[in-house]
Amino acid sequence: MKSRIKLFKYYKNIHTYAQYILDCWPNQKYDFVLIKGVFIHINPDKLAQMYRLLYESSNRYICISEYYNPTPVEVNYRGHQGKLFKRDFAGELLDQFDDLRLLDYGFVYHRDNQFPQDDTTWFLLEKNC
Repeated sequence: MKSRIKLFKYYKNIHTYAQYILDCWPNQKYDFVLIKGVFIHINPDKLAQMYRLLYESSNRYICISEYYNPTPVEVNYRGHQGKLFKRDFAGELLDQFDDLRLLDYGFVYHRDNQFPQDDTTWFLLEKNC
């Protein structure tokens, strides 16, 4: 992981934090905050704290791209339990913070020939300024 972080140090506008995400608290706010494939690996007991971190890091936009399920479910992850969770992360974030609104959402499909990725759902939220 450290070698990947070194790559980002060549870019002046990218800030990296090599630490456990819940121990990280950025010292500034950003106009656009993106989280992708992280919430699914956070213990559900820690999600409210993660939502607060994401919300407090954003001046205006929050983009979430995660596995989606309308009700919380735990999924076996490479033979392990307690390592992958699917749920409505965006809905829970909207419920936790009254000044957020949903701007857009979509689905990324693994068979997309131009941009193949994992099957995830993305949500773009905006703080009411």
